[in-house]
Amino acid sequence: MNLPDKTTWFSEICEEHGSAISFRIRRKLHEEKTPYQHIEIYETTDFGKLMVIDGFVMLTSRDNFLYHEMMSHPALFTHPAPKRVVIIGGGDCGTLREVLKHRDVEHVLQVEIDEQVTRLSEQYFPELCASNKDPRAEFLFGDGIQWMKAADAGSVDVIIVDSTDPIGPAEGLFSEDFYRSCYRALGDTGLIVQQSESPLLHYDSIIQPMHRAMQAAGFSHTHTLPFPQPCYPSGWWSATLGGRQAVDQFRESDAQKRDFNTQYYTAAIHRGALAAPAFFPS
Repeated sequence: MNLPDKTTWFSEICEEHGSAISFRIRRKLHEEKTPYQHIEIYETTDFGKLMVIDGFVMLTSRDNFLYHEMMSHPALFTHPAPKRVVIIGGGDCGTLREVLKHRDVEHVLQVEIDEQVTRLSEQYFPELCASNKDPRAEFLFGDGIQWMKAADAGSVDVIIVDSTDPIGPAEGLFSEDFYRSCYRALGDTGLIVQQSESPLLHYDSIIQPMHRAMQAAGFSHTHTLPFPQPCYPSGWWSATLGGRQAVDQFRESDAQKRDFNTQYYTAAIHRGALAAPAFFPS
């Protein structure tokens, strides 16, 4: 058996599930330890640039569109008239770029705890930051949990929790207390969407508890949308929606007639993602 030279490969090993994701690399472009986390950026041979935080793959140039589009467009086309959006996390700015494609959105606040994620994205992933100077965009570098606790009641239409895995600084973003803060900040038709890890690997440990916590916080309707994501463990990822009203219906006609380009998201993709596997919570 010919094994790859370990010096030319970056691997994220998922010990608890006996698997790994690997990328062949040309060189390391950057490495630093911020007050919050350890960030590395590589140039790969086939997936463009690769960002790694605390040893976990965050994104690659080649496939990030899958994640960013599914974290933004399903929620925005589910809400009847999204104008005020808050992104918790999302420091690479890819989700922000997708949200700002919606002309009716009037204001987007991105609350990212680690400013260096954004500064490094501006340097190494400029395509993701193409909308950072949009006058509708506002940046706040601080604690998203604390910001949400202080947010005015009913002041937000859509909350997008674009966080890392539920460890370290992001752990509190997966709690019932946090969802209660989000519920209070959202209007009657408000929606929350959060990345919810792999349906194959994390159904019992993350997806089910997320549904229970959202529902306990007041989000009576929840639904998980799966989508492919080659750079993450198992290659299968998900986003979970929560709302006071049904989240398994969307403005399909508006999605079909959207006046912006996407690489993955379509009305048909959205509809298909709602037809979830039988083992998903209803």
